[in-house]
Amino acid sequence: MAIDPLDARILLALDDDPDATTLGVARRLGVARNTVQARLKRLATSVLRGFGQRVDPAALGYPLVAFVSLRISQSSQVQAVAGLAELPEVIEVHATSGDADLLLRVVARDTAHLYRLTNRITNVPGVQRSDSAISLTELLPARTRPLLERLAQEQ
Repeated sequence: MAIDPLDARILLALDDDPDATTLGVARRLGVARNTVQARLKRLATSVLRGFGQRVDPAALGYPLVAFVSLRISQSSQVQAVAGLAELPEVIEVHATSGDADLLLRVVARDTAHLYRLTNRITNVPGVQRSDSAISLTELLPARTRPLLERLAQEQ
């Protein structure tokens, strides 16, 4: 489902003030409360991600972030992804082009924990090889606000 300029303005208003009421957003944007309410309901069921994706893993005791690229047996992708999904420290899995088949973003308590985690990852059925890179610091966090701002300016 595509987000239109009004949807983008609604989301930006909520990004600016997460505690804003539906009526408050409607007044700020000059649209009917029912319009805002209906659009938020539609967005919640189609494009908005859960609150769990907004929690910083460091606050949960996992300050180390690493990227793990995997080569897998092509016929075992479904099985490999299912096995990776069972590891709570694996917080993202992307199918990629290039040398790696999958790119994972993982979190760990420290480097010793990361070492144990990568051993568990390589034991997942279908995984053939892994390479890891530790993130030293996050220079630009994941963001969509600039995209929302661009869309909100469209007529």
